[in-house]
Amino acid sequence: MMVAKLKRHFPLFVVLAGLLWTPLAFADLPGIPAFTVQPGEGEGVQEYTVTLQILALMTALTFLPAMLMMMTSFTRIIVVFAILRQALGLQATPSNQILLGLALFLSIFIMKPVLEEANRAGLQPYLQEEVTSLEAVELASKPFKEFMLGQTREDDLALFMRIADVKYDTAQDVSFWILMPAFVTSELKTAFQIGFILFIPFLILDMVVASVLMAMGMMMLSPIIISLPFKIMLFVLVDGWALIMGTLAASYGI
Repeated sequence: MMVAKLKRHFPLFVVLAGLLWTPLAFADLPGIPAFTVQPGEGEGVQEYTVTLQILALMTALTFLPAMLMMMTSFTRIIVVFAILRQALGLQATPSNQILLGLALFLSIFIMKPVLEEANRAGLQPYLQEEVTSLEAVELASKPFKEFMLGQTREDDLALFMRIADVKYDTAQDVSFWILMPAFVTSELKTAFQIGFILFIPFLILDMVVASVLMAMGMMMLSPIIISLPFKIMLFVLVDGWALIMGTLAASYGI
């Protein structure tokens, strides 16, 4: 009887022993410091340890897609490409992977001066241990802020300032939290304006083909099927891809 009771309560004894042993096992292990003190003016400068810096970096990587869309030219480019594909009447050509890759590398080309300035002003001094991690982030964000301010419409910026009920003396004082949505709103407006201009010649071609088919009594035949090869031919003859790439780059002053 006693042996059966011990067997029945043996898992409980194991759990209790583990709970009692764990604090004793880790009692002598040193804790991980959150800050290190570097020599500086006064009593020194506090800096996050490497462990916390790596943790912050890994956390920031999860926000990389949002940062790519919110702080670069990616939004305008991908929206224009999507509208162009719709105007041509091609549902899946080029594929989403091709459009995303093309938009990504074109964004890197357009953002190259900004990335180089952020690397020079923020990343390199941090790697050389001339500034702290927080100072490096602040220095590296200044080129992006100048880029975003240059592409943001004043009415969009005023809209979000009015919503947040804040006022700033100069544009340089605008907070990132207000500048980001204003910048994305301006990018969407510009992208739809470019897309509207792209849509007009293809829309006219569709209307001409539809009118010809109706005059010939071929109302059961879809105009899209007939106009598609003509739209592709028109796009190739005017060197459409080079024209769109140049237009997008020129819209950022390149």
